Amino acid sequence: MSRLQDIEDEKLRAAVERELKKREKRRKTLIALCVVLSCGCLGYFSVYTYMNHRTQSNSENWAKLKEEGQKKIPDKKEEIVIHRTEEMEVPDILPEYESLFNRNKKLIGWVKIADTNIDYPVMQTVDNEYYLTHDFGQNTDKNGCIFMDKDCDVIDRSTNLIIYGHHMKSGAMFGHLDKYTDESFYQEHQTFQFDTIYEKGTYQVVYVFQAQILAEDEIAFKYYQFIDANSEEEFNSNMVAMAEMSMYDTGLTPVYGDELVTLSTCDRSQGAEGRLVVVGVRIA
Repeated sequence: MSRLQDIEDEKLRAAVERELKKREKRRKTLIALCVVLSCGCLGYFSVYTYMNHRTQSNSENWAKLKEEGQKKIPDKKEEIVIHRTEEMEVPDILPEYESLFNRNKKLIGWVKIADTNIDYPVMQTVDNEYYLTHDFGQNTDKNGCIFMDKDCDVIDRSTNLIIYGHHMKSGAMFGHLDKYTDESFYQEHQTFQFDTIYEKGTYQVVYVFQAQILAEDEIAFKYYQFIDANSEEEFNSNMVAMAEMSMYDTGLTPVYGDELVTLSTCDRSQGAEGRLVVVGVRIA
């Protein structure tokens, strides 16, 4: 290939020079863009890693506080103490949750599923959006927290306590809830633990299904609106709807008067509004 200085035609040489400068400018711009993108990706990965590490570390600290609280429980089983406020009677907080509750008064319980990462405090506020982006310490965190629907009541017990959590790729929060899509996992993990801060509870899984968040004016069963059943007929109708949606038959059907807990998380396989739902009935 001829060198630039070997080109005798001045106009041609000038045109070649311009083209070479353009190419060099594009090359430098591309390199700069790649550097910026690389730094951005590295920064995002660093933040992502840091938040996951912080969430894991916090989870271990929460569990430690809970365990320390359990050591305070006397060997002799005591009667639940009730104290009255101006509005209602409220039981004393279980010893294992006192330290956690003193750190954040929005604590309402604890959920745990064996052989998963699900072993977390459950929060509740008047705003269902807050704990989507905040951790137990009320720091901004994309992992959020596990939290109960604002309309649920654990004292004047709602028929169905709905608990939400992000489905994180890291497995944090409700990232392992999708293990229940495998019936063999269900067979080996038929129960999960959900304690309110006032009493312990064991729940038998009865339904596992995928659902969508529907338009407000759409007439269909919306699991996330089922909190209180005002009649046996209404309760049974909801059980039929969930049974029809369930991925497999557990052979169990709750009856009117039973206490339910619904665990809900995102399910991107069903689209942006997809949800995975696990419903349990209290057995202890």
